[in-house]
Amino acid sequence: MAASSALFPSLHLRSDRPALRFGDRTLTYAGLASAAGGLAARIAGAGRVAVWATPSLETAVGVVAALLAGVPAVPLNPKTGERELGHIVADSGPTLVLAAAGNELPWALDELERIDVTAAGEGPASALPAEPSPGSPALIVYTSGTTGPPKGAVLPRRAIAATLDALEEAWEWTADDVLVHALPLFHVHGLILGILGPLRRGGEVRHLGRFDVRGVTRELSAGATMLFGVPTMYHRLAEALDGDGEGDGDRELAKALAGARLLVSGSAALPVRDHRRITAATGRAVIERYGMTETLMNTSVRAGGEARPGTVGLPLPGVELRLVDEADGIGEIQVRGPNLFTEYLNRPDATAAAFDGSWFRTGDMATLDADGYVRIVGRKATDLIKSGGYKIGAGEIENALLEHPGVREAAVTGEQDEDLGERIVAWIVPADPQSPPSEAELADHVAALLAPHKRPRVVRLLDSLPRNDMGKIMKGALRA
Repeated sequence: MAASSALFPSLHLRSDRPALRFGDRTLTYAGLASAAGGLAARIAGAGRVAVWATPSLETAVGVVAALLAGVPAVPLNPKTGERELGHIVADSGPTLVLAAAGNELPWALDELERIDVTAAGEGPASALPAEPSPGSPALIVYTSGTTGPPKGAVLPRRAIAATLDALEEAWEWTADDVLVHALPLFHVHGLILGILGPLRRGGEVRHLGRFDVRGVTRELSAGATMLFGVPTMYHRLAEALDGDGEGDGDRELAKALAGARLLVSGSAALPVRDHRRITAATGRAVIERYGMTETLMNTSVRAGGEARPGTVGLPLPGVELRLVDEADGIGEIQVRGPNLFTEYLNRPDATAAAFDGSWFRTGDMATLDADGYVRIVGRKATDLIKSGGYKIGAGEIENALLEHPGVREAAVTGEQDEDLGERIVAWIVPADPQSPPSEAELADHVAALLAPHKRPRVVRLLDSLPRNDMGKIMKGALRA
């Protein structure tokens, strides 16, 4: 088999270039080929394998081994509750679970044969398995919907290759790039983009284990060229850059970020205020991209392109995008292309409902700028508020609220109103809990920036906003 047809061509070269680094532990491409190749031989023929996805070398080795063997891998979030984990295991039906030695596994995995993953090769190097077909399933990633238990999105090998190759073009991503991130490895952002992306390019990834401003500073100052993060992480970087607001922000961090080739934010919208604070301190703009578990990456700002706060750039090569059922300039995003998932596992009804012919219904609402830049308004189910005859996106109100100096965090939802249909509710974490801005002050602030009909009618104060592991605000918890 020609290495060029492989999902990870550099593994076949078995070079001494660094591939993965977690803390002080490093694997070269030769070491990864040996470790993952040996494990692939052990699991060959398994129906599916679960991977206990801790932020570790062993998780990366386990997933790569499954991909080499052509065995679909089911990444498991170690923080998942037992009921949900039991559903995922029963639904996906793995026969094996891969975990680092010493990891204590919950009872829901007791019936599975366990294989302890080692980051060291076993025995002499042998040829890697033949490349599976592009349409064969690679990963089954579980995603929570608005109702019912999580659904398993079946991602084929072609979708992974297509999305990573589209990003290669959009981000000018090469083998010389060194990526640093601290994202969890049970989801698309941290695993596919953050681990498999560098490996497909033949570059290096340095995982911090957990997010830490000092870790970001250290790695970007020591040769890393790219940073992937979610808005919560970039918010903390912006806070560190600000210092106490009187010019004593983190100068080493500013220098490190300024030297990076690419700063990428995803998984949720990065507030405009944080965009501006980071750019002002570093001269470096954060670019955003837009994707989903079912579609992988759909759009992105290009390397060297204009990073417009509030937008997620242009459709990626190979991705078609359209807006349907437009009203007031807002429509639902539908996409099609080689980046799409195959099906929801064991859910033909849900799979059929997710498509409009060959177009996938994302459930995300957006507008298009005159030159095609996509501007996400929010989720159709939770972020589109119909008030007084207007369609209003929660995201633009949230960004406006965050421009008020008395607001630290903000989320916007709608709730029933006899007169308006829905009224706008602002959930605010004040910058100073002892002296929060008043409801009237915030309403006037939004009305002055946007329009009177977009002002919040109700303001509720919180100590913090509920977020999931990827930093997304859980608006269902606000409404409960």
